[in-house]
Amino acid sequence: MIKVENLHKNFDELAALNDFSINVKSGSVYGLIGINGSGKTTALKAITGIIRPDRGDVSFDGEAVYENLRVKRRMGFIPDDLHFFGSYTLKDSAEFYRRLFPRWDNSRYREMSEIFGLPVRKRMNRFSKGMLKQAAFILTMAAKPDFLILDEPIDGLDPIVRKLVWKYIMADAAERNMSVLVSSHNLREMEGVCDTVGIVDKGRIVLERDLDELRSDIHKVQTAWSKPADGDAIAGLPNLKVLRREKSGAVEHLIIRANRELLEVKINEMRPLLFDMLPLSLEEIFIYELGGERDEIKQLLF
Repeated sequence: MIKVENLHKNFDELAALNDFSINVKSGSVYGLIGINGSGKTTALKAITGIIRPDRGDVSFDGEAVYENLRVKRRMGFIPDDLHFFGSYTLKDSAEFYRRLFPRWDNSRYREMSEIFGLPVRKRMNRFSKGMLKQAAFILTMAAKPDFLILDEPIDGLDPIVRKLVWKYIMADAAERNMSVLVSSHNLREMEGVCDTVGIVDKGRIVLERDLDELRSDIHKVQTAWSKPADGDAIAGLPNLKVLRREKSGAVEHLIIRANRELLEVKINEMRPLLFDMLPLSLEEIFIYELGGERDEIKQLLF
């Protein structure tokens, strides 16, 4: 388990992290989502012990991470900005990783190198960005970490390679109880793999929920009424919060936070001409949770 409590980090006058807290359960995949500049990368650097927070605590299975070699040998971290020794081949890098990580699995390294089709004797300074990302993934997964931290792991990868990456991650989370923390702006991808999501805005976690539970509390509703005043009455119903309301002809589209069963009962009691509950994507949930009128949030849809 990865436990992060009340992290604060300032760079001069900029508050990059402000009371940042998350919990990543063993054997689960946690998606950290937010717009560019929200604090995701700074949070990952503090969580992995690369930088020291001004205040707050980070622990892996109860052990502090900062300057703790024992914890870091159980951790795999793939940053968005990759660096390798320029003269090294993938084979050279594998030998380097073998010396660092006690659980290094050479058979897995060979298997993954063959499946991903990377040249093991070619200098890595001649690899493309996508090839470097695959190489980092192969080396990290061959080290068999208990904790896997990924920053934009699938950027620049083609669809087939992305599926391979997630296949290995999901298998290790299930079979070895590996804890996975993924920071990404690719919400469509996160929706299919995450158990829990944390939405970060201005260096603070503004929402942390299991994905299934999150979907159960916010709904897209389509209605039509015999009288316009009936539609206006929804906003006054108890225990319901209308986050967004748009009208297209006689049909209204609403985003409502409420218990699903309560919502269905309350609206059906009002006898609408039309009432449908429509599925919400993770992108839509993210936008409405952050009050989606901000242009930088809307950009995440595209």
